[in-house]
Order: sequence, then structure tokens, then C-alpha cells
Amino acid sequence: MDNYSQLEQAFSQRIPTERIITQQDKRLAYGTDASFYRLVPKIVLRLKDLEEVLYAIRCCREHQLPFTFRAAGTSLSGQAVSDSVLITLTDDWRTHQIHENGQKITLQPGVIGADANKYLAPFERKIGPDPASINACKIGGIAANNSSGMCCGTAQNSYQTLDSMKIVFADGAILDTGNPQSVERFKDTHAEFIKHIALLSQQTKNNHELAHLIQHKYRLKNTTGYSINALVDFTDPIQIIQHLMIGSEGTLGFIAEITYHTVIEHKHKASALLVFSDIEQASQAVTILSNTPVAAVEMMDGRSLRSVANKPGMPSFIKQLDLEAAALLIESHATDQEQLVTQCELILNRLEGFDIMESVPFTSEPKTVASLWDIRKGLFPAVGAVREAGTTVIIEDVAFPIEHLAQGVRELQQLFEKYDYSEGIIFGHALDGNLHFVFTQGFEAQTEIDRYGQFMDEVTQLVAVKYQGSLKAEHGTGRNMAPYVELEWGKEGYRLMQQIKQLFDPQCLLNPGVIINDNPHAHLSHLKPMPKADDLVDRCIECGFCEPVCPSRTLSLSPRQRIVLYRELQQQKREGKATAPELEKLFNYQGIETCAATGLCEQRCPVGINTGDLVKKLRAQQHDPKHLPLIARWTSEHFSTSAKVMKTGLTINNIMTKLIGRKAMSTMVNGARNLSQNCTPMWLAEIPKANHHALPMNTLKQAEQDRGKIADVQHKKVVYFPSCVSRTMGSNTDSPSLTETTMSLLTKAGFDIILPKDLSEQCCGMPYKSKGLDELGDKKSQQLEQTLWQASQQGLYPILIDTSPCVKQSVAQFTKPLSLFEPSEFVMKHALDHLELSPINETVMLHITCSSRTMGLENTMLELAKQCAKKVIVPEHIQCCGWAGDKGFNTPELNEAALHPLKQQVPTHCTRGFSNSLTCEIGLSHHSGVPYQSILYLVNEAAR
Repeated sequence: MDNYSQLEQAFSQRIPTERIITQQDKRLAYGTDASFYRLVPKIVLRLKDLEEVLYAIRCCREHQLPFTFRAAGTSLSGQAVSDSVLITLTDDWRTHQIHENGQKITLQPGVIGADANKYLAPFERKIGPDPASINACKIGGIAANNSSGMCCGTAQNSYQTLDSMKIVFADGAILDTGNPQSVERFKDTHAEFIKHIALLSQQTKNNHELAHLIQHKYRLKNTTGYSINALVDFTDPIQIIQHLMIGSEGTLGFIAEITYHTVIEHKHKASALLVFSDIEQASQAVTILSNTPVAAVEMMDGRSLRSVANKPGMPSFIKQLDLEAAALLIESHATDQEQLVTQCELILNRLEGFDIMESVPFTSEPKTVASLWDIRKGLFPAVGAVREAGTTVIIEDVAFPIEHLAQGVRELQQLFEKYDYSEGIIFGHALDGNLHFVFTQGFEAQTEIDRYGQFMDEVTQLVAVKYQGSLKAEHGTGRNMAPYVELEWGKEGYRLMQQIKQLFDPQCLLNPGVIINDNPHAHLSHLKPMPKADDLVDRCIECGFCEPVCPSRTLSLSPRQRIVLYRELQQQKREGKATAPELEKLFNYQGIETCAATGLCEQRCPVGINTGDLVKKLRAQQHDPKHLPLIARWTSEHFSTSAKVMKTGLTINNIMTKLIGRKAMSTMVNGARNLSQNCTPMWLAEIPKANHHALPMNTLKQAEQDRGKIADVQHKKVVYFPSCVSRTMGSNTDSPSLTETTMSLLTKAGFDIILPKDLSEQCCGMPYKSKGLDELGDKKSQQLEQTLWQASQQGLYPILIDTSPCVKQSVAQFTKPLSLFEPSEFVMKHALDHLELSPINETVMLHITCSSRTMGLENTMLELAKQCAKKVIVPEHIQCCGWAGDKGFNTPELNEAALHPLKQQVPTHCTRGFSNSLTCEIGLSHHSGVPYQSILYLVNEAAR
């Protein structure tokens, strides 16, 4: 038995085997991060608490095997990959505590940065670091990499805003720097360690040349190497220790908790875009702006602007700019509107001497501001989206002293030309002299690797030697810049860092090869292949931004991991490897079967990839279009009969449940499911009764008779399309059916209701499309579109569809100009003026479906709910319920995983919840313990 087998056996004594990942392909998927390096871990652990972390560290130490901690895996420089033991955290690490009315916040490492700011929003505060990946990256990574961002600068990063932290050291010791008893215990048990820290600090301060270098370096943004400024900034060894942990990239210990001093989140903001003739003019303007009340100044070179010129919403003048032009995107913050106006005037007055070619003046108008920042945010994706298949996107970040900013940009541009990186762009946080440069690179040929190596050699000489800048300003050292740490810091500075590493980690088990690495070619080793797999996903840069919203990420794979494995599968097939069938079998469940295919990942993806589209394509390939499943074809051609069969089944289920009881029904039906090896659907007590509500007929004929009275009826008529599921399923409580409730509400609002003809045959096609039966799905969709076109008098009347997934599907498929609305948007836009709402005196739960989110209706739905109930709770960390059509019945573990955090967030006094998808509401009711219904029930109850 080898060391890793022994280690796995040791882990299994305390850690459940399902959270110890050893299968080769799953290790590949879990081991991939956002960088362009690939190391496949021997073991991946998913740990749920501090006790498990301590146990894992002890096991690794006893077996002398290295281990690496990872938070979200959005790191760009290779600091979150391992070929040994990779330790990741479950969702249990997401607690927070707010202190002193928002002045401080304590966070566990699994909290996503944007969530921390959401918790602080009521106090008009936020955490200082504001990395571009804040919607995906986690606090553990933010602190371990000393991440900053567009407004953070050097004054509000983790180093500067740190209050205290809980640290786990390589020897298993715990130090809570915010707890005086913990500090005293640590001083007693680690007296020698404390002594060495104090000695290093004194030696560094006494070395005036090194101390001066440190002070110079940290006037800039700098994350190259360890935060050795702690040795000159502090005298207390505890303060030095905790500040050394910031930016240490998991090489000195594990940050189990961190408390930040928060910063003000100003309500009043304004942005402007100013275009200058060249980079020199723009750089001179930055120098002026550094002494004005600006919160952010983002610089973009001519190639950057060219890369986004054709994107929707961009200012028209961008297309006319030449490559010499450079732009500054400026933002100013203030405590009130009057002060903001004064600041903006002051900023522009200071720039009066400059020839500004084009501009978008200061504005606070939300859409204009969003479009301006979309320019900046779109730069990285713009390069990623147009790269050749098989190449990766590399983004590096350096910092020049501000007085050398223009020369730095010019010489970087020259290096792009010299090494034939014609697509390379430069942009960044100009106030800090912090520049990002983005280019594409393939690593399949040695000549390409050599080109990259030579380019990096020249870049590092330019930045670190010629201009005494920072080789890493905010992305962390990682593997990519580890060989150049000594170049930037010199022999004495590097030796000091080696001493720190030895002091904290004498066995060198913590993330070896990161920051301290004696291999001068480490940055050219273990390069990640990006093989072509499918046009739908080849643009993926494996950044992981998609992961927080994926309902299957804790069950099987996230979108990033699906793409990683699909790339590997396609590569194995091309190479004719014998392992391909094994991987294909794994991928069929992990990748295809358990994907909800909702498309939420596309909303977060910087290059706009919908992994669900790939999954639906793969599902379609499982069907022979000439021999579609017989049952599917029959149901599409006899839809009304199929619905009657389903109603009969629901009625029988209801009768049987009443006769023998829920427990016996579950035992019988789910027992059969177990015997069939999960080939039959899961039975749930929340399955609704059949809908026996008789909808009125001939309403279309009446609408046609009234067509001559368009002026009178245009805003009083509505086409109501009850989805096939709401026509079939009634309520899972004693309430009326959704169709009856919807008709009641529309009548209260004074609408004449038009029901489409042949209603019982109509379906949006989603049940077929989601299974890859595109031909049948398209046919049903086209049939419905024509029916609604006729019912709405060629788009004259609004159309209400009572479940949001059907609306999303129809909006995507229809070609005619129809006004389609899901419940909340219809009520807000068309019914609210005709209703008087009296909020019910209750706390209610609200689930915003993935379809509503992708249609941009999250705020609409929440606003409506708040008008109808005294208090509305939207549970955290649930973006999609994972029901996904009928997967709640056939793959119920997906629904369970997606809704795992739900029940604990339901207050004891809350007795019901609301949403806008009847099938989703079955799973929500089952996993929350309270019944969920359509939001139309809530509106109807509140409406007078």
C-alpha cells in the first residue's frame, strides 16, 4: 500500500467517504482552477468544519504528504492547484457576524465576497477588497491573495482593513488573534516561534536598505512574495503573524476566520468616460486625478477599446477611435448629491488643460453608468471570446510607479508586437499604476512555450528591474511569478521570505512550489491543455464564475467541471484511449443526467457560455431523430389525451394516499423505485391533486367580436395561457387550483379574459426540449406561437402565462412580436393599477425561479411580494431549485442538493411560501416543510 492509499485510509476514519474524492476523472474536474496550470491531485477532500481541517492536517503531516487549500478556485496564477492533497470546503463555511453596527464583520473563508457586502448593505458599509471576481471568489481566497480591485487601491485591501483572524498552523496549532486567551496560550506554547518572528522584524528594521526597499514596494500595489511589510509596519509579533498570513496563498497556514474593518459604501456615485489622443496624455491626466476626489480611475489602451467597439450598448464614437487613443473611466463617490456634483465639477475643472477627444460626461443615470462599466468589464471576455480553440487566455497584472505609467504601457505594447501577441490589450487601475495585460497563448508546441517564456523574461525585467515596479499587483504570486520573486526583491528580500516559509512550515507541506520555488522554469511546467471539444464551450476559460449559481455543484459537477471533463473525454476519444468508455459512463451521470440545464451559468460567465446548451445537445444526440422515443412522439401528437391520463394518475394517487396513508404510499411507490434501480419516479407527499377546474370556452370568439372597439378594450383584455402543468395539476393544499386563482385575480382587476383555442393541445415544448427532443419541442412551440398570435389579435393584447419556465422558453423560441408575461411582471405592468393591495400580516418565503432570474425579473418578483406581505424572505444560496422539469421525480437528488440550505432558513412562524413555477413548488414544499404556491395566490389574497 503506497503513501496515498494509507493517507486515504486514515482520512476515512473521520471523514465520510463521499467527501474523499479519489476517482481519477473526478480528481481532474475538482482539481482545475482558473489558472493556465494543471496539476491533478491524488486526493480531493471536501471538509465541513474546523475539526475535519485539523484532522486532515494531522494525517498529512504524519504521512509527510503536501496539501493545498482552495476556496473558490478563481485564482489566476496557479496557487490553487495541487498534485498531492487538495482541501476544499463545503458550504458549511459560510457564517458571518456583524459587529459595532456594521463597522466590523467576521467571516468564514467560504463566504462569497458579494455576499459579505450584501450582509453589510443595510449599514451602508462593505468590505474593502473589491476584486472583479467578487461574485464568485470567497473570503478565504480574497485574504490569502490580498486581492484588491477597482476602488480598493492600497488603502482598503485585506492587509490594511484586517482586524483579527483565526489561523490554523502547519503543526495543528490554532491562534485566534481576536481572543486574548487564545493569544496568551499561543505565546506560551509557541514561545520560540514568537521569538523568531520578533527577531526577523528587528533584523529587517535594522537593515535600512531592505527596509527602504519594502517601504518603496508597498507604496505600490504589491502581492509578489510574502507581505514582509508586516515586519516593518508592526512590532507586536501577533500583528506581524496575522498580517504575514495576508497574501500568503495558503503556504503558511489556513485562515479559518477573518474579521475586517469595513469601509463606507456611498449611495451617491457618478461615472464619466474621457478619451485622450494617446497614452501619454491619459497618464498625465491620471497624475492630476490622483489629487482629486476620485474613487476609481480605469485606464484602457486603444486595443482595449477596439476589442469592445462592436458590442451592444457601447458609445458610437468608440468605433472611430484609432489604436493610439486611450480612455479613462472615472468614478466619484459622495455622501450626498450636492457634494457629488461639486466633486464632479472639480474633477473636470482640473482637466481643463487637456484635449479630450470624446467623452461621456459625469452621470448617475443607472443604465448609462452600467454601459460605461460594461466597457471595462467586457475587456477580458472580449479577448477570451475571439481566441483560437486550443489556446488559453492569460491575464497578468503589474504595477509601475505612477510617474512611469505611460512608458510602461508603451514598452508593454512593444513587447506585444515583438512576440506577436497582436490581440494583446492593456487596461487597469491607473491611480495605482496597476496594469492588466491580456493575451492568448497556446501551449501545445514547444515553440509556443518558448515564446511565452521569453516574453515573460522581458516583462519581468521591464517591470521589476527597469522601473522597480511590482510583478504582481493583486493576483498573487502563484506558480507563474514564483521564479521571479528573487528578481523583484533581491537576494536579501528573497532570503527573508525563505526564512518566513521555514519558520511557519518547516516540513514544507503547505502548498509547495507557490511563492517559494527554486525551479527557474516552474512557470513553464504543468501547463494546462485546452483541447477543442465543442463550439458551445470552447471559449470557456475555466474561471469558475459560474459555480455559485449551479444547482448540481454539490451533488455532481459544476459547469466548469462539466466542461473540463467533456474536454478530457473528447481528447481521449481522439487519441483512442481505452479509458474513454469509463469516463463516458461517469460523465453521463455527473455531466448530463444531473445538469438542470437552466442556463443560470450563462448569466455569470464572462464569455457568455450556457453549459446547459451543451448538455441539451448531448441529450439530443442520445436520440435517433428518425426514431424518436415512441411515447414522446405519441404524447406530442395526442397532448390532450396525455393530459387526461396524467390527471387520472393524480386522482388515483390522491385517493390511494387518503386510503392507505402517506407512509404506506411512500413505502410502496418508492420501494418499487428502489427495486427498479431508480427507473420509476420518486413519490412525494406534496404531489398535487388533479386540476378539475373547468375553464370557460369561446372567449376567443368574443374577443374577435370586440375587435372594432380596440380603443376601449386595448388595456382591458388579456390572453391567459394556462401552462400544461397548471391545467393538469391542482393544488397540493385545500386551495383552489392555479387556473381558478388566476381567473379570479384577473376578474378582480377588471380584465376580459381570452383563452386560446384548442387549449388542451397546447404546450410550450419545454418538456421535450429539455430531454433533447428538439424536433418535438420545436413543433409544439410553433403550434403554441400561432395559437397565441391568433388569440392576441396579432400581438395586440398582452399574454399571461402562469408559470415562468414556459415564458422563458417561449420568449426564446417565438419569432412573432408577442407580449409575453410571467405572473409577477404581468401584475406589476398591467394589473396593479386596477387593484388595491392590502399586505397580509405574515412572513412568507419567496423562491425566485431560475427562469425569472435569467429574464431579469428578480427585483420585479421581490417588489410585488413585498407589496403583498408584511415580510418576505428570499433564502440565501439558492439560485435554482434543481427540479428542472421532471428531474425532481426522476433525479430527486438534484432537487435535494439544490435546496439543501432551504429548511433551516424558514422561520418558525412562517407557514407558506410562493414562487411562479408549479413543478418547482412541489420540491420547494417538500424540502422546506411549508407549502409553496404561485405568487398569484399571494396577490389574489392581498388584492381588494
